[in-house]
Amino acid sequence: MSDDQQLELIGDAGPTLAQARPRAYIVSIYGLYAREVGGWLSVSAIIRLMAELGVDEPAVRSSVSRLKRRDILEAERIDGSAGYTLSAGARLILDSGDRRIFNRRPASPEDGWILAIFSVPESERRKRHLLRTRLAWLGYGTVSAGVWVAPGHLEDETREVLSRADLGAYVDLFRADYLGFGDLENETRTWWDLTTINSLYQQFHEQHAPLLASWRARRRRDDEAEAFADYVRTITAWRRLPFLDPGLPVKLLPRDWAGVESANTFDALKRRLEAPAHRFVDEVRSA
Repeated sequence: MSDDQQLELIGDAGPTLAQARPRAYIVSIYGLYAREVGGWLSVSAIIRLMAELGVDEPAVRSSVSRLKRRDILEAERIDGSAGYTLSAGARLILDSGDRRIFNRRPASPEDGWILAIFSVPESERRKRHLLRTRLAWLGYGTVSAGVWVAPGHLEDETREVLSRADLGAYVDLFRADYLGFGDLENETRTWWDLTTINSLYQQFHEQHAPLLASWRARRRRDDEAEAFADYVRTITAWRRLPFLDPGLPVKLLPRDWAGVESANTFDALKRRLEAPAHRFVDEVRSA
């Protein structure tokens, strides 16, 4: 799967949480609701669901066509209904992403570190770019040009991702402890852009804490269509952040770190919106 395809599935890692593109919502919908029923959704269901997100039919069809060209969706008719199913490659990336998005744990000091040391010939520059991109998505920081570092608990995921991309031949992995001579907290500021990551977390919390408060204050019966729209927007805004965050031990994080508060906001919105959103999708699929 190309970098462009993986960016579609992870989410644009830009410097702000700007309004998502329609195809990012489609990826979220497929990730949340299509895999549980074999990976397929009808065209009519996609259009109906996207309408709740304020996206009109021409924009939906254009976005689906782009995802099809990138081999993320594949056209398939089931029982005479036109629709699209996730490609095998897209399913693998989404399955792997679930661990990051919903089950990511922070590192502890006892985890130590994992070093990825690599050298890629100039004649294979594409492989070098691919390797750096994969390490960045895994949460690695840069010590020097060919030496990248991550918390040790990412070892299994690193092996899986690099093996799947046929990059293992270019990399040596080492388990490590930090022995000096610099201050480790300061060193992490040079290995990762924690300022930008923290800013993204702050943006997420500022945008979504009022939404959570609004849903908590409701006394009437849930508007399931509205819950669906808010849940998909929340997932779409959140899903890139765990791919940027290395999950450092708490004592190495900035004192104003917004990651924990943002994660709590995300988890609370998930608990509040997940069930009514799913009921709405079930209703659309059965129509």
